[in-house]
Amino acid sequence: MLAAPASDSGKTLVSLGLGAALVSRGQSVQYFKCGPDFIDPSLHRQVSGRVSRNLDLRMCGASFVRDSFARHGDADFVIVEGVMGLFDGGETSTAALARALNLPVVLVVDGAACGESIAALVYGFTTFDPSVNISGVIFNRVGSEGHYRLLRESVESHCRVEVLGGIPRHDDFVVPGRHLGLHMEHDGPFSPERLGVMADIVDSHIDFDRLHVLAGPLPQPPEQPTAIRTVQQPVRLGVARDAAFCFYYEDNFDLLRAAGAELVFFSPLVDTELPPDLDALYLGGGYPELYAAALAANRSLREMIRIRAAEGLPIYGECGGFMYLCDSLVTAEGEEYPMAGIFPVRAQMKKSLARLGYRKARVMKKTLWPAGTILAGHEFHYSEIDAMPDRVERAYQLDDGRMEGYCCNNTLAGYLHLHLGGNFGAAAHFVDFCRTGGRAATERLS
Repeated sequence: MLAAPASDSGKTLVSLGLGAALVSRGQSVQYFKCGPDFIDPSLHRQVSGRVSRNLDLRMCGASFVRDSFARHGDADFVIVEGVMGLFDGGETSTAALARALNLPVVLVVDGAACGESIAALVYGFTTFDPSVNISGVIFNRVGSEGHYRLLRESVESHCRVEVLGGIPRHDDFVVPGRHLGLHMEHDGPFSPERLGVMADIVDSHIDFDRLHVLAGPLPQPPEQPTAIRTVQQPVRLGVARDAAFCFYYEDNFDLLRAAGAELVFFSPLVDTELPPDLDALYLGGGYPELYAAALAANRSLREMIRIRAAEGLPIYGECGGFMYLCDSLVTAEGEEYPMAGIFPVRAQMKKSLARLGYRKARVMKKTLWPAGTILAGHEFHYSEIDAMPDRVERAYQLDDGRMEGYCCNNTLAGYLHLHLGGNFGAAAHFVDFCRTGGRAATERLS
């Protein structure tokens, strides 16, 4: 587990550099990410060539998290990247996940403005909670060899923890950010040459022999895979996936497949029509505001989606997907672009964060999700919608009291990003609903 005392300490860059160095040594690397992040896993995938999984105790529960970690940790080396500061977030913290998985922690500490006082910081973290095994420290943004010796000697003199190395300040250890976080894999923040430089820097400044010893053995995977059921005739589920719609939990895909969904990927940016014979649509989150002009220009696909929604095709949209299903999208610069027109409101980008946090949603009526069930998710967006008309039904009551999950015919959408790991039955209901509603809509069309 790579953790840090606080956000912006450099743990993402160190984790990427560490993985790149291991890959350059011929080792396979499997990444995981603590929490509901979509962006860091996309960068992990660029480095390792493998899908990075989210481990979230609050949304999915300890059993699902342990199962996912054991099942997908089939690599020479596993790196779990933490979130925020080590102890930030209570039950959802990096420390809580380290305890749940019994993982040794390597603390990434920003040494840029520190001298001997860094030992007090490290000592505090290593003694704050004895149940968290902080076994190593990596310094980041080290100024010089002399600076590194000062930091190392201070920590080794006062703390019972190994210093594994220090990463020097370097222009290649910076990733540009934007309003939802760092740039993603498809934005190309890392060229192969840059990853090579990062690998070389980490390789020459980290004690990999000690790191392997401290890491310890991987858990054995479960004997039987977690599955909902298998069906004879899969439901064809069209999934919007491109630079505008790129926020998906890979575990949701796995659960939907296990329930009988065949995922058919398409791009609202470039595809002028939907794939044939779809039983339902799934539009995830992402950055539609950055591609609003291109999405608006693809008029034929927008109109096809609006027509299929009116015919009763089941459609599920989350956050960015919800924005696409609105009448229009207004960018932060005030430019307005037409969208699919299913919900009679505008989605408007704001200069500051609109909402952030975990949510529980109680499903109040049978829709794509079963009535009465509790679904877990996370909300993170800079846009807001106009007041939704009362005639548009709400499917969820959130734990903060708001009514959300807007329904038009068989279209359900809202700002909440759901993770289905905490409720396997929801995926099965979703597929069953799509099989019935989607095929009925297709029959009406034919």
